[in-house]
Amino acid sequence: MSRYENDLLLIPGPTPMPPAVLRALSEPAYGHRTPQFSKNLESVTVRLREVFGTDGDVITLTASGTGGMEAAIANVHSPGDKILVVEIGAFGQRWAEISERYGLDVTTLGFEWGTAADPVAVDEALASSGAKSIAFTHNETSTGVTNPTKAILEVANKHGALSIIDAISGLMASELPMDAWGADIVVGGSQKAFAIPPGLAFVGMSERAWKATETATCPTFYFDLPAMRKSLGKWTTAYTGATTLVRALDVALDLLLTDGLEACIAAHHNRASAVRAAVKAMNLRLFPDERVASDSVTAVLPPEGIEPDAMRKDLGKRFGIHLAGGQKSLQGRIFRIAHLGVIEPYQILGALACLEITLRAHGHGGFEPGAGVAAAQAYFEGHQG
Repeated sequence: MSRYENDLLLIPGPTPMPPAVLRALSEPAYGHRTPQFSKNLESVTVRLREVFGTDGDVITLTASGTGGMEAAIANVHSPGDKILVVEIGAFGQRWAEISERYGLDVTTLGFEWGTAADPVAVDEALASSGAKSIAFTHNETSTGVTNPTKAILEVANKHGALSIIDAISGLMASELPMDAWGADIVVGGSQKAFAIPPGLAFVGMSERAWKATETATCPTFYFDLPAMRKSLGKWTTAYTGATTLVRALDVALDLLLTDGLEACIAAHHNRASAVRAAVKAMNLRLFPDERVASDSVTAVLPPEGIEPDAMRKDLGKRFGIHLAGGQKSLQGRIFRIAHLGVIEPYQILGALACLEITLRAHGHGGFEPGAGVAAAQAYFEGHQG
């Protein structure tokens, strides 16, 4: 247990929760078949449509983001259906794993980790595979890369392929207007930019996706999205809803959308840009090409001779600041600094100062003390939000 009462989580979920959200979580529990829950569910659903950029229904599930991903696959496919999975990291691989579990015919189009998908290659793969659907990540948390989602969707729609997007770490942090870009299924999760605990998944569906549910034969029970849509029409849930989380989400959306969705996305971009400037000033290298670098999480290559997981452990123990490590093939090779949700510039600046101290303690002396903080500060001085 840390000696700090309020550790700072700069990991890509769970993310820091503002005091108003913590107060909402501490209020007494209430029933899921009550007018209060219906009021909260209606309120969050209206705002989720704004976040997703859709006039259609957005279903709220009591599940992790992976539950939303599974629901997306199961409700629009039958065993044997062909699906193209575009994989640029660990969570792209998850699309393939879920699809295989449901008996789909999976073609995986993989790209080197740290790069984004090439829409031209996606076009060719869709043409050669004859896939009914395409699944990919909007923002790949494991590598700190944002895919060219709009371009991939243009290709998918050209081929008539149903598009299924993991936007769990990208929603509210980067642009993804579902209807305007022609996306069919978009999945989100509560523990990322929404700044509440894990436990809710969100699934936005186009009318074409809802039509696909009518002929799909993959088995569902709890993740039966048409049944959930029917319940949503009465502002209730098919099964027990996570009442406290929905109440907290209502409060969080009030805070996050105070100045509108565009301002929220801009704030994420500014925090990410400040962190990237600091990383370079500390004589560190970004893992991905900066042109495709994520505004949700920054992936960093450690200096030669520094073990990133040991450095992160010391940063957490000494300062109560927690960064993320690498996943799968990147374990022990990178560290990641997330800037999701409700995080203020002063928290970023303080964390960077502590990171500088920790890096120097681990032998990285290739920069002047304060250089990273100064670079981030200079960025913030020139950019509001």
